[in-house]
Amino acid sequence: MEIRLWRELLIPYELAVKDLVMKFKLLQKEHREKNLYSPIEQVTGRVKSINSILEKMQAKHVSWEELEEKIEDIAGVRIICQFCEDIEKVAALIRNRSDMRVLEEKDYVGLNWMLEDLNTDMINSRKLGVQAIITLQVRVETLRDVEAAVDVDMENNSRPAGAGMSDTDGAGQVQVETLKRTANAAAIAVRRKDTYRIKEELSLTGGKPNIGQLLWREMKLRDVTAKPLDGRLHLDGELSVFVIYGAEDENMPVQWLEETIPFSGDMEMGDVKEDQIPMVTVRLAHKDMEAKPDYDGEMREMDVDAVLELDIKLYEEEEVELLSDMYSNNREIELNRSDACFDQILTRNVCKSKVAEKLSLPQAERILQICHNEGTIKLDEVEIGDDCLEIDGVLEVTLLYLTSDDTSPVQSSVEQVPFHCVAEARGIREDSVYQLDAGLEQLSAVMMGGDMVEVKAVIALDFLVLQPVCEPVITGAAIHPMDLQKLQELPGIVGYIVQPGDSLWEIAKKFHTTVGNIISTNELADDQVKPGQRLLLVKEIAQGL
Repeated sequence: MEIRLWRELLIPYELAVKDLVMKFKLLQKEHREKNLYSPIEQVTGRVKSINSILEKMQAKHVSWEELEEKIEDIAGVRIICQFCEDIEKVAALIRNRSDMRVLEEKDYVGLNWMLEDLNTDMINSRKLGVQAIITLQVRVETLRDVEAAVDVDMENNSRPAGAGMSDTDGAGQVQVETLKRTANAAAIAVRRKDTYRIKEELSLTGGKPNIGQLLWREMKLRDVTAKPLDGRLHLDGELSVFVIYGAEDENMPVQWLEETIPFSGDMEMGDVKEDQIPMVTVRLAHKDMEAKPDYDGEMREMDVDAVLELDIKLYEEEEVELLSDMYSNNREIELNRSDACFDQILTRNVCKSKVAEKLSLPQAERILQICHNEGTIKLDEVEIGDDCLEIDGVLEVTLLYLTSDDTSPVQSSVEQVPFHCVAEARGIREDSVYQLDAGLEQLSAVMMGGDMVEVKAVIALDFLVLQPVCEPVITGAAIHPMDLQKLQELPGIVGYIVQPGDSLWEIAKKFHTTVGNIISTNELADDQVKPGQRLLLVKEIAQGL
């Protein structure tokens, strides 16, 4: 009987997986037959084994009736892409299909990379040797649901909302006293990836010759900020463009062009609110530049096309009311407790470090002009200090300059400029979790005379600190009949002297009364008591015993 039920359950999943695998393989084949690049490298599918499903049901306390609703990965299709950029292409293909409907998108894997070192050498007239060191940082995030009692539902058999409570004697109405507390928890309100496109036309100034061939092109982002507004995300920044080109007239020397393109725009997002805390990482996912003729037919214009990839996380702080404790004066209540772990937002800050360094360049006497500079930030060490983050790193500056050497008129130099930043982060501890993004706001390099060049830069270190917190919560309760003998042994009226650490709640619970009764009997202004204070306690005999 049980085997038949499992087969009836799993057959639709098996058929669905086969159908989807076939569709994606046909999509892959279609791209290749049209000589188009296919973002789909490989497709596989699977249905969980019965043992795996049973283990997950047990771990999540899922009943047979709740199986299909609460176990979301009974079946799955895995699509493997060759490049990270292909993931979004596949997602777009799925969204555009009429026979598929996207219910939810999740992305909990973050990948950052940094080029630590790059060396090239010429092997022969047709070969180049390239050696590089690339550091990959992978971050995996998970969202977890935590069950905790938040209230007692007196109209539903006295069951705490969010917990399991059973009345073992089934007799009468249970009268319950409750103590609540509030906890602040950091919740990810918006988690998504998106793109922002920049298209611009650049024109040569009057003194520049026409473009013959583009030899080198480079784009860098600077001073990028993302600000949440109601219903949209506002993006500001600068795109620095540098081009080296050969002139149309072959007798002209190599030319260069450097421009800064400011950009500003809004990205419509209905779930974004102004008071949310942003942690947005922006990188150049695509950059292209193409020379084109102007209105007179001369090659004096360039089309700039850049695509920014945004990894968007917006946090908001939620105030959650939890049931902290409960007891009854007409029943014995046995509470089940466990620890609930969550994050709290500790601080969000931006540390700006100004860098100014004078550097000595090789063969400086031959340098005619610095035509371009670019910088890369490399973080060496981040340490948690007293209410701060201590950040050490290096600004790697690449200088491109013209020389008087006719055999090699364009040369470059790579210089290391160390920096140190102390970022205020009050309350940070060794077990705190931080997210840190480094950006370059300003960079300049000026010849100072002789062999010296002065480099000035402003480095922005944007970080968010989260504090993991584990607190005891009520997850269930069982009701037992009152121990009458124990109740009778308690005196009807007691004179009590408040001890250090006492609270009115604990006193009321211990002496079988209520906080309201103590306040009324002793004519107290509120529920605050002090050590040494004398109280008159009257035992409360509840109905329904």
